[in-house]
Amino acid sequence: MGYLRWGLALVFWGGVAAFFHYTLPQYDVVRIVNTYEERQELNDWTRVFWSSPDAQTQNLTSRDVQFIQAVRPDGDAIVYRNEDTGWSWPPYFKFDTANLYTEANDAISSKDTPEWVAIRHYGWRNQFLSIFPNAVSLKPVEGPDAKITNWRSIVILIGLAAVFWAIYVRWRRFKARRVDPLVDDVEDNFYAVGDAVAERKNKLMQLFKKK
Repeated sequence: MGYLRWGLALVFWGGVAAFFHYTLPQYDVVRIVNTYEERQELNDWTRVFWSSPDAQTQNLTSRDVQFIQAVRPDGDAIVYRNEDTGWSWPPYFKFDTANLYTEANDAISSKDTPEWVAIRHYGWRNQFLSIFPNAVSLKPVEGPDAKITNWRSIVILIGLAAVFWAIYVRWRRFKARRVDPLVDDVEDNFYAVGDAVAERKNKLMQLFKKK
């Protein structure tokens, strides 16, 4: 039973960590090498990793998507999609896809004269599932070694931790005042019934012995 409880807890908190890792903003320092637009066929397994249709189009199976191709300082390639989030989840309220596409085109550079930018994005890149992180904004940085402090994620996580701690403290107080006394009463009544049954059983056994 203990292993099952720990297993369920691990699955639950692993899901929570994956949710926040996907949703919270992240920063990549990259060099943009190209932008393009391509029609994507969306299937039932990967549709959740794309913007909601009301933010792009009412076609649930395919849509034209803008992409930003970039290279990390270590030479690894990374591709971002450029989709509006609109009013849907996650709540980035991104409506400037066309402006970001223009900024990305303006920031295209070569190996000989590189221009480095920090792209703020959310989501994951998976080649097997053909899913891409969604670029939210970009800004020029001094070079490939630029360090970006992710204040947004820090503030959000601290705020959520404070909310969860407040809920936990209030639950402990409520449990100590209301739940624990009720449980104690139930246990006392249960033991009292058990003692009464045992006493009755002993009396019956003594009665049969006398006969």
